[in-house]
Amino acid sequence: MSVLDRLSGLFKSKEEFDLTSGGIGKPLFYLALPIVITNLLQTAYNLADTFWLGQYSTEALAAISFGFPLVFLLISFGFGISIAGSVLVAQYVGAGQEEEAEYAASQTMTFAVLASVVLGAVGYLFVEDVLRLLGASPEVLPGATAYMQVISLGIVFLFGFLVFISLMRGYGDTITPMLVMFGSVAVNVALDPFLIFGWWVFPELGVAGAAYATVFSRSLALFVGIAIMLKGDRGVRIHPRQMLPDPGYFRRIAALGGPASVEVTGRALSVNFLLVVVGLFSTTVVAAFGIGTRVFSVIFLPAIAVAQAVETMSGQNIGAGKPDRAEATADFAAKTMFVVLSAMGIVVFVFTEPIVAVFTTDPAVVDEGANFLRTVAPTFGLLGVLRAYSGSFRGAGKTLISAAIAILALGAVRLPVAWFGAQSFGPSGIWWSFVVSNVVGAAVAVVWYKQGTWRDADVTQPDVVDDIDEGDVVDPAGTDD
Repeated sequence: MSVLDRLSGLFKSKEEFDLTSGGIGKPLFYLALPIVITNLLQTAYNLADTFWLGQYSTEALAAISFGFPLVFLLISFGFGISIAGSVLVAQYVGAGQEEEAEYAASQTMTFAVLASVVLGAVGYLFVEDVLRLLGASPEVLPGATAYMQVISLGIVFLFGFLVFISLMRGYGDTITPMLVMFGSVAVNVALDPFLIFGWWVFPELGVAGAAYATVFSRSLALFVGIAIMLKGDRGVRIHPRQMLPDPGYFRRIAALGGPASVEVTGRALSVNFLLVVVGLFSTTVVAAFGIGTRVFSVIFLPAIAVAQAVETMSGQNIGAGKPDRAEATADFAAKTMFVVLSAMGIVVFVFTEPIVAVFTTDPAVVDEGANFLRTVAPTFGLLGVLRAYSGSFRGAGKTLISAAIAILALGAVRLPVAWFGAQSFGPSGIWWSFVVSNVVGAAVAVVWYKQGTWRDADVTQPDVVDDIDEGDVVDPAGTDD
């Protein structure tokens, strides 16, 4: 038995859990668990780079601090393509239309490559100007620019692998991407010091070395992922003959993915805009904000994973003509995440000082960070509710609704409340903006979802084509009807 088979045996496969029938809890759990692990492995890239560059120099560490948010922002512009592909594959699989699912996956990968080439070119040309705008000092700017230029040139590999994960998830396979991610992280961690410090036969590349390690490890992961999809033994299959760009299909991907990109980009921008408000106060407040958001990123990992699992299950059940089961999945996930995250909120509320003290020994930062966490902790469960229903909206193809709720909660509520709250109540006004936006976002998501307007969102209907031979190009736009 191979290592891959042994690791896969720890989890349930799609064949062992039909997502369109039977219970809801077990398949949702077995979909979400590998996603949690994959997301944790994703952070290992950043941790490895941060650790080794911290050993290299302070300037290198500062450079990577500018680089990480920019990488996320750059990828977020094209993130909707991966979500669109996941939704299309999920609904076609649920409808039993395997050929259409394969065509959707093939076209998604094609347009992901094309979009990443454009994003990479833009990033390479303008990244230095953006870094200056963000305030990178003359000592930090060269390293940060070198890092981002290498990432920009290799972003096709980073983004392509992200799309591979999404397509496999839409099919119902979250195990294979987790295993490929594990191998990729291992390569990155091992390669980092050789390229950063110039060990053995390698040149000393400093900050750029970390970027080269990331691009190389992701390129290997993408090649493995493409090989898996070409073979078709695990998850969705792609066909080279179906990868010629289809403009009609691109319009469908854009219609689904455009709002999703706006949602992800909006989330990234909201954090940066909020930093402007936080920056009005002392370094102590800025440090407390940074610690609090890092704690949030760990606590909310289960909610993000469950939302992605809900997206897959909702998509497959909508495709199978079972909207009631899709709604039951969203309801179950929302209730479960409310209980789990509320319990975590209680723990954080009780142990705020020790949690913040893990990150700093400054008493003033500990006090302000504890105030931040204690204020927001009671609403953790509401964020779980918001994520669950947003995932179901996306799975139903209603990515515009999910984006609208996110923009409302973060842009129309959190930012204005933070700004005016800061003027009236100081830092506490910023912390309370999280509470208000969590309450409003969850309430709007529940009310909007219960209106049932998502139930007619079967994206497979225009594309039902009979008698498709394997390898033939499907006409997803329905122009041959």
